[in-house]
Amino acid sequence: MAYRKVLKRSALVGTGAVATLFGFSQLMEYRKTQALPSRSFQLAALQDTEEFDVLIVGGGATGAGCALEAVTRNLKTALVERNDFSSGTSSRSTKLIHGGVRYLQKAIMQLDYVQYMMVKEALHERANLLEIAPHLSAPWWQLPYYWAGIKMYDLVAGVQCLKSSYALSKTKALELFPMLKKDRLVGAIVYYDGQHNDARMNLAIGLTAVRYGAAMANYTEVVHLLKRTDSETGVEKVCGARCRDVLTGQEFDVRAKCVINATGPFTDSLRKMDNQKVDNICQPSAGVHIVIPGYYR
Repeated sequence: MAYRKVLKRSALVGTGAVATLFGFSQLMEYRKTQALPSRSFQLAALQDTEEFDVLIVGGGATGAGCALEAVTRNLKTALVERNDFSSGTSSRSTKLIHGGVRYLQKAIMQLDYVQYMMVKEALHERANLLEIAPHLSAPWWQLPYYWAGIKMYDLVAGVQCLKSSYALSKTKALELFPMLKKDRLVGAIVYYDGQHNDARMNLAIGLTAVRYGAAMANYTEVVHLLKRTDSETGVEKVCGARCRDVLTGQEFDVRAKCVINATGPFTDSLRKMDNQKVDNICQPSAGVHIVIPGYYR
């Protein structure tokens, strides 16, 4: 009887070991199938594909978003970025997800319905981003100016309001933030917004596009645009780009039915590759936010 129990235990242990080994092999197989293609593989895809439906120039938030949108619509999609992904504007935001208190002020003071709708849409997107990317986003708070405006901000957010704003007396404000100037200080307002990692979010979007089949390569710059003459109209049309691998210096052509300019502040540089005489349309601007240490909360 004891002998049978030992055999039974051995059988169970053996079965468990086999199941564990099988599970591990399946996990490794899954990881193989889910592995992202290397940069060299992506470069080869860019060179070997006869023609893409879409070529996107710029690997920032706009470019990665366009790539994901295109490839999930079953379009052959390519993207090139002359530096690293998120190395430009898309890693230098204020790290805030907000609806735009300034625009709400304009909507109220100037009775501007368009500004109001823009704030409403932005607050909806704030809630959406906090839901779909909780690992990259989080509720966050800061101090702005007017209690009435902030309460309106809460009202516009509706059920998607993160947390109700509130007022601080002058004494309480100085207790929490002793570095504030006492002269003419009346009080303070606390309201809640969202915070996120812009660069990681951009990279996540780009990686998702790659998983769907997009060919994307960083450190690949556009040297000049390719053009061909339309047989019917006789007009020259952009049909791709001559690209250079910044790391090796190798040049190659990427042909596409459509080229999207997603280069952000470098928009005019790419436009002038098409037409040197075109007027500039991009005017860089900058915003400033002050971030204080967490122990002041």
